[in-house]
Amino acid sequence: MRLLLVLVLCNEQILPWKISSWEDHLEHVRTVLTILRDHKLYAKRSKCSFGQPEVEYLGHLVSAHGVQADPKKIPSMVDWPPPMTVRALRGFLGLTGYYRRFVKDYDKIARPLTQLLQKDAFHWSSEAEVAFQSLKAAMTTTPVLALPDFSKTFVVEADASGIGIGAVLIQEGRPLAYFSKALAPRTLGLSTYEKEMLAILHAVALWRPYLLGRHFQIRTDHQSLKHFLEQRLASPLQQKWLTKLLGYDYEIVYKQGKENVVADALSRLPESSLSHISGPVIESLEEIQAEVQQDPDL
Repeated sequence: MRLLLVLVLCNEQILPWKISSWEDHLEHVRTVLTILRDHKLYAKRSKCSFGQPEVEYLGHLVSAHGVQADPKKIPSMVDWPPPMTVRALRGFLGLTGYYRRFVKDYDKIARPLTQLLQKDAFHWSSEAEVAFQSLKAAMTTTPVLALPDFSKTFVVEADASGIGIGAVLIQEGRPLAYFSKALAPRTLGLSTYEKEMLAILHAVALWRPYLLGRHFQIRTDHQSLKHFLEQRLASPLQQKWLTKLLGYDYEIVYKQGKENVVADALSRLPESSLSHISGPVIESLEEIQAEVQQDPDL
C-alpha cells in the first residue's frame, strides 16, 4: 500500500499517482500522514502542499501533462557568465547536465565544453563560446516528457550507428526517457545486427522496472531483428544476449529508418549520455548550511 501511494527520495515525499476522485486523494493523504505519525515522524505544515494541479519536485515541474524542467531553474543557466576556470565550467555542465534528458543532442552540443575538462586543456575559444551559448539556448526550449502510464503499452525504439547506440522509451507516441551510449573500442567492430541487439539489451536493462512483467514492443529499423526469435543463433555471443531477454514479454516490430528518427539521432551522438525519467538534485553545501541555520527546529 505504501509503495502505491507515495514516492520518497531523501526528505522529499510526493503522492503522484492518478486518483479517481478528490475523496480518494484525501484518503491517500490521510493514510500517509497516519503512517508517519505511527512512526513518530512529522511533516512541517509550511513545507507541505495539498491538492495541487502541479508540483515542484527535485528540480522538475510535474503535472498531468508530464514532467519538465522547473522554469525557475532556467534563469540560473541562461545568466551563467562565461566560465574562466575548470571549476566554473564543471558547475555549468553539472547544472545543465542534470536536465540533459530534455535536450536533444546534449552531448553533441556540449562536446567542445567537455573537452576543456581534460588535463591542461582549458582554453576558452570561439568554438567553446558558441557551444556555451547554444547550450543556454537549448535550455530555454526544453520539452515536456510524458509520465509513465502502466495501463498502456511501453515501446522501446532502438538503433545503432558506427559509433554508438541509442533508444527512447515511448507511450502513445510521447517520449518518457532517452538513452544513448558511445560504443567501447572492443564493440566498434561488431556487425550492424549485433550493435542493434546491443542497443536493445542496454535499453531493456535500463528500463527494466517499467518493462518486466508487462507486454511491450521493441521497434528497430533493422528488419532482420523483427524475426529475431525465429533465427538460429550462430554464435555464443548471440546466445548470451538472448538469455538476457528471457523473462520479458515482448514483440519486435520493424520500423523504417526514416521513421525511427529519435533513436537514430541518439545513436550518433559522439559521447555517452543517459537520460532518466527522474533523478536527484544535489544542492550546494552553502545552501544546505544556510537552510540549517535559518530553520528554528534544527
